[in-house]
Amino acid sequence: METALYLIPVTLGDTALDKVLPSYNSEIIGGIRHFIVENVRSARRFLRQVDSQFDIDGSCFYELNKHTTPEEVGGFLRPLYEGKPIGVISEAGCPAVADPGADVVAIAQRKGLKVVPLVGPSSIILSVMASGFNGQSFAFHGYLPIKADERAKKLHQLEQRVYSEQQTQLFIETPYRNGKMIEDIIKNCRPQTKLCIAANLTCENEFVQTKSVKEWKGKAPDLSKIPCIFLLYK
Repeated sequence: METALYLIPVTLGDTALDKVLPSYNSEIIGGIRHFIVENVRSARRFLRQVDSQFDIDGSCFYELNKHTTPEEVGGFLRPLYEGKPIGVISEAGCPAVADPGADVVAIAQRKGLKVVPLVGPSSIILSVMASGFNGQSFAFHGYLPIKADERAKKLHQLEQRVYSEQQTQLFIETPYRNGKMIEDIIKNCRPQTKLCIAANLTCENEFVQTKSVKEWKGKAPDLSKIPCIFLLYK
């Protein structure tokens, strides 16, 4: 197979692989023995799901997290210079999108190494698709500030962009604080502003619903401990 840095998507939750990942991904994965991963244990489990006979013991895993230095990340790419392909595996969804894998890709691009993104689920794209909001102009902001005054200020800024730029605004929250996020949106945003809540995308209990902020008041479901993405538009 071609020597490259392959970005390997995984499921967003407890979903059958064949529901969200093409068989071509399995073919590619079968030819890789060097992996840059966010978590070694979950990466091994994913590879076993792809192929129960996958040679885990014969594979090398390089763990990438917030403590990994740029020098270490650069060293992870050494097998590429020896003609060996490398796979990047994130914890959920697509590598390098709101994910530390972006650091690896940036270094590979600077060094002129080939990067190949494989097809797979992205909660950002799926939520925009299902929201009914502007899919031609949108921005993902990751996590908003935790402090109440800073969060309120940020929500006002994002809402202003909705109206001034006609741009969909997306952000996420730590699952156990989803309820508080919904409360803060209702408290700080205009009643007519539209809020889409997308939870457990591609999973059995998937939830995607768009309403005005006013309509959400007192009617938000219990989404604690469930991965969610929030979208604002007009």
